[in-house]
Amino acid sequence: MEQAADSDKGLKRTLSAWSLVALGIGAIIGAGLFVRTAAAAGGHAGAAVTLSFIVAAVGCAFAGLCYAEFASMIPIAGSAYTYAYTTMGELIAWIIGWALILEYALGAATVSIAWSEYFNRLLGGAIPYEWTHSPFQAAKDAAGVLHHGIFNAPALLIVLILTLLLIRGTQQSAWVNAVIVFIKVAIVLIFIAIGWQFINPDNHTPYMIPADQAPALLPDGKEYSYAPTFNHGFAGVLRGAAIVFFAFIGFDAVSTAAQEAKNPKRDMPIGILGSLVICTILYILFSYVLTGVAPFSEFMLAGREASVAYAIEHHMPGYNWLATAVTVAILAGFSSVILVMLLGQSRVFYSMSHDGLLPGAFSDLHKKFRTPFKSNWMLFLFVGGLATLLPGDITGDLTSIGTLFAFVLVCIGVWIMRVKQPGVPRPFRVPLVPVVSTLGVLVCTAMIISLDWKTQLTAFLWMIIGLVIYFTYSRSRSKHKGPGEILPKASDFK
Repeated sequence: MEQAADSDKGLKRTLSAWSLVALGIGAIIGAGLFVRTAAAAGGHAGAAVTLSFIVAAVGCAFAGLCYAEFASMIPIAGSAYTYAYTTMGELIAWIIGWALILEYALGAATVSIAWSEYFNRLLGGAIPYEWTHSPFQAAKDAAGVLHHGIFNAPALLIVLILTLLLIRGTQQSAWVNAVIVFIKVAIVLIFIAIGWQFINPDNHTPYMIPADQAPALLPDGKEYSYAPTFNHGFAGVLRGAAIVFFAFIGFDAVSTAAQEAKNPKRDMPIGILGSLVICTILYILFSYVLTGVAPFSEFMLAGREASVAYAIEHHMPGYNWLATAVTVAILAGFSSVILVMLLGQSRVFYSMSHDGLLPGAFSDLHKKFRTPFKSNWMLFLFVGGLATLLPGDITGDLTSIGTLFAFVLVCIGVWIMRVKQPGVPRPFRVPLVPVVSTLGVLVCTAMIISLDWKTQLTAFLWMIIGLVIYFTYSRSRSKHKGPGEILPKASDFK
């Protein structure tokens, strides 16, 4: 806190409320919108995926306010891991840090899989199915021959290229980031504006998927049933919210800029809620047009991959040039998202290693580039392996559940700190605690429950593995005893 208050050492307070809104929009709009929207609409929510975005946004708003209070209490660079370590202790910090692996590492894998889909579409499908899909995927070609995936080579390639960039310490300049943000927003607006005239009202009727909806055909020739509870109706909308939640990941970047906000008490809620409202409106309009242009059931078969380009090519005659332009722009946007996720994950590993919770190799710096290169290489093996061997649906759902779990803990943490340390200065305070924090927990938990049991089981096993590592390795090697309590060094006893 002293360091943050030092004008010479701390960051300058230069960001206005609208600067924070722009930061949030840039961080939010990404792969989730262009990939997960079709997955949620095709399998669960139908045209009512617009409602799914609203539910997801409400959960993000509650959690975002809690993030903002933590960021204003501890206005230093950090993430949910740092907040938890400082306020709730080492074990909770470890759990959140372990959950953040699902957010960043699996998020990077999910986006790289989406990058592979759009890249192959840009090449006209020149790369065989076997080398652009995981071993768990299969699809029939036009002749009815069933092809099985072997290895997603383009996904591994983009992860390798970006890992090498991170090791060299490449930083994106402000104007490059601004250009990418402009391109991403422009893609959404252009698709909405042009696609609106191609909307077929029949595609929005009925709005929610009925329980007796005819089965959809999958790429491997099997049928997909809408009869299960979370595949139709409002329950399907809730499942859709958990899936499109991936499209909101990144909004918490606004909370980490609390130290640079001119007036955190006023600017932080405007930045977080303003960016969420603007992005939610864009998402609703985008999904309304997408499900109006192409029937939702098509997104389970031909439009399953690169759905935006598919909708343009097959349902918007005369705009093939737009499909190509959108694909190129999306690839650029995806690349920046993967880069940021790999960067974020390596820095979380770096912090956990510094605290003694992970081996020292994760915080070893390159002699020339001063980057955690060993962590980058280990992350490449982990993310690259997931991206090449798992389908995007699995990695995407695991990313969502990991992030939702972290949000639940942050919401609980705000309430705990209000009770235990009510006197701590809070430039921004969440209104109506514990009501807001409780609603954040309930909405995020509801989305977790709506995900399929395989995703829930995998996430549970992931947490069990994390706890085993903590109690058998990390706890005994930790450099701290608890929140803010540092173990004495030998020199302290002289």
